[in-house]
Amino acid sequence: MWIQRALWLPPQPRGVHLITRDVIGATPELAEMQVGMLNVFIRHTSASLALNENASPDVRSDLDAWLDTAVPEDAPFWTHVHEGPDDMPAHVKAIIVGPSLMIPVVSGGPALGTWQGIYLLEHRDQGGSREIIITAWGERA
Repeated sequence: MWIQRALWLPPQPRGVHLITRDVIGATPELAEMQVGMLNVFIRHTSASLALNENASPDVRSDLDAWLDTAVPEDAPFWTHVHEGPDDMPAHVKAIIVGPSLMIPVVSGGPALGTWQGIYLLEHRDQGGSREIIITAWGERA
């Protein structure tokens, strides 16, 4: 069994946004899968995907604050600045965090830990809508 589709997410402000329900909602066929793999890939260079704690919203704001501190907008060495001060830092953050996740599918759903969630990290102030490609494959129950 193979599943592949695009999920378009509406524009989000800069920050860390929980999208687990969006991803699972876009792939109802996972419920039929006994064992498999789920790949979630973002088709953008200024946003990224991560798997992290989904219980406390403080984790999201702390991650965003750390990224902004580690990759500052006002660094004097940026040369790619014609798209705004948040553009080059967004590209660097996207490289650090990464564009995709690979998650096992077990007994009809992603094998996420108790506190794990799938996140869209929007690194631009005005990033626009984001396209996520979801691919799942495995054996039916």
